[in-house]
Amino acid sequence: MDTLIGKLYLIPTRLGEDIKLEVLPISIKKIIESTDYYIVENEKTARRFIKKICPTKSQSNLHFETINKFTVESELPSFLEPCIKGLNIGVLSEAGCPGIADPGAAVVTIAHQKNIPVIPMVGPSSILLAMMSSGMNGQGFSFNGYLPIDKQERKQKIRQLERISQEQNHSQIFIETPYRNQRVFEDLKSILTKSTRLCIAADITLTTEYIKTKTIDDWNKTTVDLQKRPCIFIIHKE
Repeated sequence: MDTLIGKLYLIPTRLGEDIKLEVLPISIKKIIESTDYYIVENEKTARRFIKKICPTKSQSNLHFETINKFTVESELPSFLEPCIKGLNIGVLSEAGCPGIADPGAAVVTIAHQKNIPVIPMVGPSSILLAMMSSGMNGQGFSFNGYLPIDKQERKQKIRQLERISQEQNHSQIFIETPYRNQRVFEDLKSILTKSTRLCIAADITLTTEYIKTKTIDDWNKTTVDLQKRPCIFIIHKE
């Protein structure tokens, strides 16, 4: 008899430590209780999350493969060997949903190639939660990842996104490394036209959550500290 192939579960995590577990459905707890193999960005934080969800689960029985910018691509297929042997694997992001602005997408690609069932689980996505609360075009939007680090290239990219938004009527979403948020915010205020709308969604689902959509003209009259806070930026030009 052929071995039953295991499933690859994409398990969302919290968007920060300062948040109640109620934002996660009970189905996540059930899967973590029964799963001992994981593909994660960081083993230490993954263990801490699992311990928080299932305090009585034995940590010594857990097996981890790490996927990040240092992972050798040729090693990825071996991460899915437990599934081939009939065992389930959980994929955990550092925050939010695996595969969305997350290296776990590479493992999902290989799972499809190997006919391993991929099971996405419900949980918080900062990108979608920001878009939901922005009041912008939920029928047409694009996620652009990170802006360029170089200041001139970043300015060019901001102008390009504003132009695309106006031409296609698409809201443009992007993120930044938390310690560069304030710099990007200042660039947006100085580069975008006064009538362009900007949504800033910081610390989503945390007690310090801050979500506001204003025109650039109004933002130039506002002071907000975004330094070192997880943040989503969305722009839309009519």
